[in-house]
Amino acid sequence: MADTAPRPQSPPRGRRPLDWVLTALVGLASATAVHAAGVADRVYVSNEKDHRLQVFNTRGDRLGEIAVCQRPRHMMFLPGHAQIVVSCGDSDQLGIVDVAAGKLVDTVPVGESPEIFDLSPDGKTAYVSIEDDNVLAAYDIAGKKPLFQVPTGKEPEGVLVTADGRFAYVTSEAADAVYLIDLAQHKVVKTIKTGKRPRRLVLLAAANELWVSNELEASVAVIDTNTQQIKDKIAFNLPGVPATDITPVGMAISPDGTSVWVGLGRANRVARVNAADKTVTHQVPVGRRAWGLAMHPDGKTLYVANGLSDELTLIDTATAKPLRTVPTGRTPSGVLVEP
Repeated sequence: MADTAPRPQSPPRGRRPLDWVLTALVGLASATAVHAAGVADRVYVSNEKDHRLQVFNTRGDRLGEIAVCQRPRHMMFLPGHAQIVVSCGDSDQLGIVDVAAGKLVDTVPVGESPEIFDLSPDGKTAYVSIEDDNVLAAYDIAGKKPLFQVPTGKEPEGVLVTADGRFAYVTSEAADAVYLIDLAQHKVVKTIKTGKRPRRLVLLAAANELWVSNELEASVAVIDTNTQQIKDKIAFNLPGVPATDITPVGMAISPDGTSVWVGLGRANRVARVNAADKTVTHQVPVGRRAWGLAMHPDGKTLYVANGLSDELTLIDTATAKPLRTVPTGRTPSGVLVEP
């Protein structure tokens, strides 16, 4: 991020040195306070091909970029939101980004081709899907060391840790299933068939529902987390668009839990789904290959990474219409909004 603090200049003529020093210090403190307060007004987009995080304000104005490890994808804040963890698929690392400094400050080595991860409730452990090893792997972030691995189906991707930290759900793209893993026992306790090529997961805790996007089935499967069984499926159809181009991946929940937004990938749309009755209420045009989604904490704006058109689209959730589309750099993947 650019340094916006004023640079000290020579004292103006006619002013005493002490007066000038006090004025300069007050100005510097004011600029620092503004900068610190503005950190909350940030949206981060990971660029797989540029190996950077692009930084925007929440209105979509670009503020700068942060060089990170190779092929950054998924991102999460550590508790306190002072640091971002980012998975880097080509350097086999988790990168640690200092938000205030705007730079990569550390890395944690992981297995080959890390995909998605989730954190333990205390933020000390990262649970990472390791695509090339077909495992969910746990890592001590501060100690930079592996803790354990649990085999899954081939090509694991989505990871979601329950709020109590006891279990993790992991999707397997090749096995067409979600694995429920007991993190204390380090073993799979349930395998749930979901649909073709499941990718991402979101949890509607109040409804006891886990939603799973099925990329090659143009659907979302809804799992009852009490029974660990499929209770519903939501199919997506678009007039004039082949079913093979409707490839749902990323999802985002409205803060009140009444709707779920689903990126429809190569259909170049995002869909709004009513959470209660599972009806598709809106399909909003965006850029090419809409996958990464994130919701503003106030629920008014949805951010969509368009991976093949190198753009970020901002959507007004009240009207279900695009507000603006801005360039991001090459192959935007994940989106993270400062809460």
